[in-house]
Amino acid sequence: MPKYGICAQTAAEKARGGTDPIEAWRQAAQAVFPNSISSQIKGCPRDAFLGLCEDGFVKGIARGSYTKSQLNKSYALRAVGLLRANPELASDKTNLWQRIQQYRGQAHNGQMDVVVTLWRNGLLEEPRTGLV
Repeated sequence: MPKYGICAQTAAEKARGGTDPIEAWRQAAQAVFPNSISSQIKGCPRDAFLGLCEDGFVKGIARGSYTKSQLNKSYALRAVGLLRANPELASDKTNLWQRIQQYRGQAHNGQMDVVVTLWRNGLLEEPRTGLV
């Protein structure tokens, strides 16, 4: 499993246990990348995870205000929509990312690792209305 996928799964478990999602990601990233501050604070995968949490897509985590990144959040939300329409894309992150980027050739920066790991582990759900 890719390291940012491990971060996402670990952070989701911590947040479902009551830890604030932002702090849950920080703790998970420190555990997965103990010797790399730059990997711990990398924004793209973190903001993809927090964007999904923010809109109520991660099971057991209430909607909230967790990230200012609209771009990485939008990538993650689009990926979820594409996976729902075509679940086979979970086995081809490059194709999934190309569809999000409309084949611009830019590589994903950990965002797809986050989404696909949460998807494969059954940690994504359709957001419910009324969550705070």
